Amino acid sequence: MSILIKNGRVITATDDYVADIFIEGETIAAIGKNLPVKADKEIDAAGLLVMPGGIDPHVHLEMPFMGTFSSDTHETGTRAALFGGTTTVIDFVLQKQGHSLKEALAEWNSRAKGTTVGDYSFHMAVTDYNDHTKAEIKEMIEEGITSFKTFMAYKGALMIDDRQMVALMQEVKQQGGIVTVHATNGDMIDYLTAKHKAEGKLSPLYHYLSQPEVTEAEASNRFAEIADYTGCPGYIVHLTCEGALNAVRNATRRNQKVFVETCIQYLLLDASLYEQDFEGAKWVMSPPLREKKDQATLWAGINQGLVNVVATDHCPFMWEQKLMGKNDFSKIPNGHPAIENRMELLFSEGVNKGRITLNKYVEVASTNAAKIFGLFPKKGTIAVGSDADIILLDPKEKHTLSAATHHMNVDYSGYEGWELTGKVKTVLLRGQVAIDNNQCLVQKGYGQFIKRNKVTGKI
Repeated sequence: MSILIKNGRVITATDDYVADIFIEGETIAAIGKNLPVKADKEIDAAGLLVMPGGIDPHVHLEMPFMGTFSSDTHETGTRAALFGGTTTVIDFVLQKQGHSLKEALAEWNSRAKGTTVGDYSFHMAVTDYNDHTKAEIKEMIEEGITSFKTFMAYKGALMIDDRQMVALMQEVKQQGGIVTVHATNGDMIDYLTAKHKAEGKLSPLYHYLSQPEVTEAEASNRFAEIADYTGCPGYIVHLTCEGALNAVRNATRRNQKVFVETCIQYLLLDASLYEQDFEGAKWVMSPPLREKKDQATLWAGINQGLVNVVATDHCPFMWEQKLMGKNDFSKIPNGHPAIENRMELLFSEGVNKGRITLNKYVEVASTNAAKIFGLFPKKGTIAVGSDADIILLDPKEKHTLSAATHHMNVDYSGYEGWELTGKVKTVLLRGQVAIDNNQCLVQKGYGQFIKRNKVTGKI
């Protein structure tokens, strides 16, 4: 099938022009003014912004946690992502301690294969690094899984120590991958959590107070130092605060580049939400929401080129699941829903409020993630030969976010009642109209696993 998108204002990370886009099959075949072509379908994009589909490199779909699972499946999560303009997600495979990476991948494949609506890839979370795991790194990279997540927290479950971190980085560098990190000091958090519980301080506020800024700043600095020593490309996920970003600033003084991702919630929400008694459980995530000064730092970091990606860490739980921690903050499942809201929130609060430019918007919502994680130029841009993953956004349409109208499989919204300006109207995924007029036009199973290239450590 061929599609001609006419009269749209095309925005990429570097460009801004009015043109037609001709799509044949799954890819973009031509871009130009008044293209002399006939197409099976024409879309008039006059008055709309035409941008590459969003890439969310941090989602947790059907993730096992504390005897339950995050509530969005690979089907519902990728469909909700499409409604919000995100055409590709990268989910996390979690190795179980004592088990192989291959076993973990087989488990995630059993849930994702044939069920996704949008395109997807995987990061591999390494929780038990040993000689057997080391031998599997090369195999994973050959499978197109080129990023390896580590946890410096969640002791006894996901956390690895610095000895394992150094060894993993050395092997990943050799094989052409990148190491990403949840950078918080697990020992200190465990101590503070136990202290607050012993004092009978059990409300969601103490989730926040058990993870002060220093726990993230210290771990971010330690990760950067180890990455510098090993020469391995490094990427800090969901960075939230001034202290952690200053660790990255310091790394630039020794000519080191550490990639940084923040999440939409850390740009827009703050820790005052934890003061609402148990209602604050909706925003219990790790790291927790921070202070207003940290929001200012993160927006500045985006414009300074220190913060490269805005993701979500989408990990939704139904309210009934959150109630597992009604009497103990440490038992509240960590995570909040945002996979559908990220692109529109970032546009409305970022571009429309003058915090970032349109080009920067595309860069942090799509292009940089594609470049860092080996998806570019197949994904993350509008160019001849690239996948026709394209969104048409009306920059002036106003709408309100609500659990009553979202498509995520969760019974509350982290942004209930937020009024936004800027709405995703039409979404194309690999040359197919996937979303139009608030209807999903592609079926479960249309999404494909995207094999990623080895990484360069540069963007």
